[in-house]
Amino acid sequence: MDLASLPYLLDWAALLLRWLHLIVGIAWIGASFYFVWLDNHLLPPEAADLRAKGVSGELWAVHGGGFYNPQKYLLAPPNLPQHLHWFYWESYWTWISGFALFVTLYLFNPNTYLIDARVHAWAPSAAIMAALGFLAAGWLVYDQICRRIRNDALALGLIAIFVAVATWAACQWFAGRAAFLIVGAMLATMMSANVLVWIIPGQKQVIADMRAGRAVDPVHGQRGKQRSVHNTFFTLPVLIAMLSNHYGMLYGHAQNWLVLIVLMAVGVLVRFYFVKRHKGVNAWGLIAAALALLAGLIVWMAPTPAAALTATSTRPPSFAEVQAVITQRCVLCHNADLAQKGMQLHTPALIAQNAQLIYQQAVVQKLMPLNNATAITEAERALLGRWFEAGAKP
Repeated sequence: MDLASLPYLLDWAALLLRWLHLIVGIAWIGASFYFVWLDNHLLPPEAADLRAKGVSGELWAVHGGGFYNPQKYLLAPPNLPQHLHWFYWESYWTWISGFALFVTLYLFNPNTYLIDARVHAWAPSAAIMAALGFLAAGWLVYDQICRRIRNDALALGLIAIFVAVATWAACQWFAGRAAFLIVGAMLATMMSANVLVWIIPGQKQVIADMRAGRAVDPVHGQRGKQRSVHNTFFTLPVLIAMLSNHYGMLYGHAQNWLVLIVLMAVGVLVRFYFVKRHKGVNAWGLIAAALALLAGLIVWMAPTPAAALTATSTRPPSFAEVQAVITQRCVLCHNADLAQKGMQLHTPALIAQNAQLIYQQAVVQKLMPLNNATAITEAERALLGRWFEAGAKP
């Protein structure tokens, strides 16, 4: 294969990395959700021998045709097993695969994915350094808040303010789609660094002290618990930040930073509801608040009648009108010499052949042109929509 095959190979790399990222992400989030659920469903043991051994809680469950009896020791069991299962590779591989995907898609193509000159015009090298700086700075600021602020409620409030400011800044510097991804990656970096820097080292130190007969410093458990709780509340905001960057109506909004903040707040409320529910508390007010935020966001973002009327006619447009729009707005990246994503649109036959994709990407989801680099108008999107809905005739 020659250099002309590089886009094809990068597409395969992106697909496989995204697949790996999804697999290990499910494993990490699933384990996180399970242990939060488990901690909130453990019951004090009834058997005297379990209490004597130091079991602080147990649960009986049935799954897959068998019975399970997980037990939690407040301190170590009398005979600490040599072989312990550690839950950390799920976290590490989620971050590694996500970062590799970020490098492959965004850092290798900064002019296409990171930079939108209408938002902020800067050199590709500066945009790349700023994107990496967001990930590092996010962790450093978050970690300092957790180290210095002893009051948990105050710390969470400061973290929320910091994330909101960072979201606003990202949307002022980067293309909308990249900004959403960078905010999600910043939160994911905090989560994985919590595991790497605090949770696992603290657990290992506790075990080493136990085996050496030394007194265990309770700070390790306190810090690990704090960061673990933070991680469970970060999870849904990370997921919505990653998912929402596939919807142009969200990151293309004039106040896209506020859109993302509201969506992440909904994720926190939903996760908080489930944590409460695990403890036997039906905090339906949290779900009501989340739904109210979503409803308000949907109403606020709805196209105005004026925008809907930018298409001055409801008649099916001629193919010549359609081809003129596609030639001006799409062919720059979809032609015989440069066929992004393997799509070519430089002939009438190719336009008709790809009508469904044009409709999906440019009209419904408004993902294309990427970052609206060719400045397609709402009237032109409406024209393409009327053409497709009338049968997409060449």
